[in-house]
Amino acid sequence: MTLGSSGAGSSVVVPRNFRLLEELERGEKGIGDGTVSYGMDDADDIYMRSWTGTIIGPHNTVHEGRIYQLKLFCDKDYPEKPPSVRFHSRINMTCINHETGVVDPKKFGLLANWQRDYTMENILTQLKKEMAASHNRKLVQPPEGTFF
Repeated sequence: MTLGSSGAGSSVVVPRNFRLLEELERGEKGIGDGTVSYGMDDADDIYMRSWTGTIIGPHNTVHEGRIYQLKLFCDKDYPEKPPSVRFHSRINMTCINHETGVVDPKKFGLLANWQRDYTMENILTQLKKEMAASHNRKLVQPPEGTFF
């Protein structure tokens, strides 16, 4: 555990695994209206690296009613650095590599401007908002049920 300087403005940095346990607990409880969720891929992975996220497409968009699966990978330097994020379900969005499904950090502001207190929940929620953005909401989509 890293402690900040003593006195006013001191801060405690929560260790990686404690942080991920908090995120796991929150992901298992369900988030908001239930259109975004996430959990660990392998309960036996003591490093808590591999996660699956789900986003249900927002109303009044070409994504409405679609269920998108994503893979998030939290390397050893998470949360100092963002996880890698990749759509498993095929999707057409301006911030997604059309060949691999990888969310391009340069084209997705939350990853480009990552801060330690951001979470996987923030990523999924922001991706859902991005689906509803004017430049993505009407893009022609691949057939439902296809994968990268």
